[in-house]
Amino acid sequence: MPDRPKAIALLSGGLDSTLAVKMIIEQGIDVHAVNFTSPFCNCSSRKAGCVHQARKVAAEFGVPIRVIAKGMDYMRVVENAPHGYGRGMNPCIDCRIYMLRKVRDLMAEIGAGFVITGEVLGQRPMSQRRPAIELIERESGLAGRILRPLSAKFFPPTIPEAEGIVDRERLMAVSGRSRKVQIELAEQLGVRDYPCPAGGCLLTDPVIAERLRDLFLHTPDYTQADLVLLTLGRQFRLHPELKIVVGRVKEENERIQKLAGPGQYLYSPGDFRGPSVLAVGIPRERDDTTIGEIMAGYSQDERSEYLVEKQTRRAQRSNFAVKGRFPRRRLEAYRIGAEVKFPDCPAVETLPVGG
Repeated sequence: MPDRPKAIALLSGGLDSTLAVKMIIEQGIDVHAVNFTSPFCNCSSRKAGCVHQARKVAAEFGVPIRVIAKGMDYMRVVENAPHGYGRGMNPCIDCRIYMLRKVRDLMAEIGAGFVITGEVLGQRPMSQRRPAIELIERESGLAGRILRPLSAKFFPPTIPEAEGIVDRERLMAVSGRSRKVQIELAEQLGVRDYPCPAGGCLLTDPVIAERLRDLFLHTPDYTQADLVLLTLGRQFRLHPELKIVVGRVKEENERIQKLAGPGQYLYSPGDFRGPSVLAVGIPRERDDTTIGEIMAGYSQDERSEYLVEKQTRRAQRSNFAVKGRFPRRRLEAYRIGAEVKFPDCPAVETLPVGG
């Protein structure tokens, strides 16, 4: 008995890719799923993120899954996207090319003849227009081998369709941003519990985009931990050599503490309720006081003096006290993402100390 044909599916765990996989499995094709992870995924809660959902779908359908982290090679693409950006720092076209090239390299290993995606014509404004789809297909090196089951009838038959491996009549012609047809199809196919019907990417968020530009400008040797930090807390650049990340809630404070790396300083409230602060860069002489006053400014306590604990990665600890609370209105001028970062201070030395 001949081996069944195989395909690789880009499985995000969202509704569209889930349906695409289900449709092809029902045609008697062995599917191997690939899920790409990134610090910038925003498609679900932290307790049930994209990887969790993709693994859940793969287990339910009985297909093997491989998780691939978008590494620093991907960040080089984000830094300088050949095909440009969307509304933020989202290099959607180049991101698709990046993923499809990675999958192309796996095809021989798996014995797959084609790739499945959940793309829907016209659904996403940058990467799912017809010219963009055709460009992505050419530059990925997979021309004729990318099957989009939900929108297949808007495109010429792919190689697996032409060869009779896939029945084109069982594919669909879905287009546009509405999910009505997909939701109806999910009901027909018995697909349940899809928490992430549209997906999301934090690189489209204008604040995250500005934080990323700031990182590229000031930290050319950034790490994965720096990328994760972009998604946390309130962030301020006190001067060109120093950025601080201010926690907003207990969970963020704990994550900031865990992400503190070599050469960074962690500030914690000593005798008051307030945020943790991670200082990334080179603190100057008066920065301790400024950071302490910012922490006091976000404190829930009214005190005459606030005790702050400062520590390094090497567990070196020191304590100091501040008496003022930095005014929120003044602090906003230094928030990363604000239009004016260093007002009335062309050659910034440090934030002014005190109220």
